Amino acid sequence: MATTADQWRAVIGRCRTLYQAKAQDYGASWTVLRTHAILDQLYIKAKRIRTLELTGVSKVGEDAQGEFVGIVNYGLMALMLLEPTVQQAVAHHQYQPPLPDLLAWYDAQAERVYDTLMRKNHDYGEAWREMDPRSYTDMILVRVLRMKQIEANAGATTVSEGLEGNLIDTVNYAVFALIRHEESKSA
Repeated sequence: MATTADQWRAVIGRCRTLYQAKAQDYGASWTVLRTHAILDQLYIKAKRIRTLELTGVSKVGEDAQGEFVGIVNYGLMALMLLEPTVQQAVAHHQYQPPLPDLLAWYDAQAERVYDTLMRKNHDYGEAWREMDPRSYTDMILVRVLRMKQIEANAGATTVSEGLEGNLIDTVNYAVFALIRHEESKSA
């Protein structure tokens, strides 16, 4: 039986493969996105997953798993854009970071997300495995709406975690959904 760490890394590996292929096609075009645009992308993807869960019908032929991969990748891109070194690197929009830089940024944020998962798994005892898989979608939507409110408040929070913590949780919930989907296919 695969461990959570192995499963998490396998899912992130698949997400990274798609990120790399898109980076080869589109370069770093995503670096012009502002926070609200990435949050809207996360929202659209989560809403589409919820629609698929409620109706069971996809009229464009794409499944929820592809949207969860998109949530992972957009979440990691948002985390990258919060990093001062990345902000400086793309400040003049003419700069197109080379693929090795884009992948290094991706890997660094993925490791941050993984470290948080491992700490939370220790404290929560992998409770995510006992959740209804549809709850991951709901938790992602909650996180996205929280982040939209934080952005509307110019990033200020009083007692709550900020954008970074919510983005990390969003990515991990999407990874959980992908892990659980893989497990259901092999059951």
